[in-house]
Amino acid sequence: MEQPAKPTSLSPRSLTVLALLGFASGLPLFLTGSTLKAWMTDAGLDLRVIGMFGLVAQPYVLKVLWAPILDRYCPPGLGRRRGWMAFFQAALVVLLALMALGDPKVGVMRFVVLGFLVAFASASQDVALDAWRAEAFPSHQLGLANAIHVGFYRVAMLVSGAMGLVLAQQLGWRSMYLIMAGLMAVGALGTFLAWSTDDRIRPPRTLREAVVDPFRQFLKRPAALEVLAFILLYKIGDQLADAMVTPFLMRGLGFSKMEIGVTTKFTGMGCLILGGLIGGMFMKRWSLKRALVIFGLCQAGSILAFWALSLLGRNLGALAGAIALENLCYGMGGTAFATFLMCLCDKRFTGTQYALFTSIVAFSRGYLSAPSGWAVLRLGWPGYFLACGFIAIPGLLLLSRFDRWAIPEDGG
Repeated sequence: MEQPAKPTSLSPRSLTVLALLGFASGLPLFLTGSTLKAWMTDAGLDLRVIGMFGLVAQPYVLKVLWAPILDRYCPPGLGRRRGWMAFFQAALVVLLALMALGDPKVGVMRFVVLGFLVAFASASQDVALDAWRAEAFPSHQLGLANAIHVGFYRVAMLVSGAMGLVLAQQLGWRSMYLIMAGLMAVGALGTFLAWSTDDRIRPPRTLREAVVDPFRQFLKRPAALEVLAFILLYKIGDQLADAMVTPFLMRGLGFSKMEIGVTTKFTGMGCLILGGLIGGMFMKRWSLKRALVIFGLCQAGSILAFWALSLLGRNLGALAGAIALENLCYGMGGTAFATFLMCLCDKRFTGTQYALFTSIVAFSRGYLSAPSGWAVLRLGWPGYFLACGFIAIPGLLLLSRFDRWAIPEDGG
């Protein structure tokens, strides 16, 4: 089967592929998360049962365990990366349709199983999709490519989240989930427009090589422990601040749920997408190190907007400004950081290594931020956000060692 030629720049076709695949990647997330819990609540399920549904999202954290299989084996037809993408996207269309045909009132276990399978297929799609993106674009284009992907990922979250609830109100849950299955099929068209990366990347020859060598290769690279520390610490200040923003706005300042929801969903989401695109444009001209330093400083500085808000008190304009600034800087930093992680990958094991690196980030977000409530009680809101800004500094200081890490760059 003849493969489409790989474009040499971000052509209209490249932009279309990134948009469709970003949408397909982001769409399932809320359909096994907050939107599904809203359906469970509407159906009158016990709150304890609804709470347990959070466990169905574990595949997003554990995907590194089966990522080596996707690195090693090649499905028939579309090649290694696109073949797995198409397989899991087809599975998602079917699974979402099956959820639509069910009723949580009479089949709770059916929804547990289907929810888990949707999360598994979605996380697996992400492994193949992230690996394809890392292999399909040179590093000087990865920043913009990642920004477009993440931008449409966020758009899909709005569609399956806020828009999904509106559709459920107007048409019912069954029709809404069927519509989402159809939109998933539309996003999957990006896989068939994408180009193959198999011609220049040799896959692992054995499953053992696919499992062992990604970890061995990373640990043998220059200053591996420094790189690991940087992955843990680069966004930790933002993560700690974000962990307590909603309690701060509700309990600390007394904003209503409506005020917080509108500001974060529209102002925050728009600025997050805009920040990613701005970061991608700058990264076409800047080196990766320069982007990480400047955007990292912006990230750390934006945390102080919440510190200032804690001193100003309840002010809706200041809230919108703080949310806008924090999300704008978070988007720029996220674009540079995702590009760094992709450049860090050995192209033979992109799926496994990128899944490993994102799992490390998820670990820092989930476990290192766990004591944040205790810290607020000890420091107060102004002291907490000020501390978050200072906690971002060690990750930035590690960038003084960047040249020792042997990160390949072919542009910028």
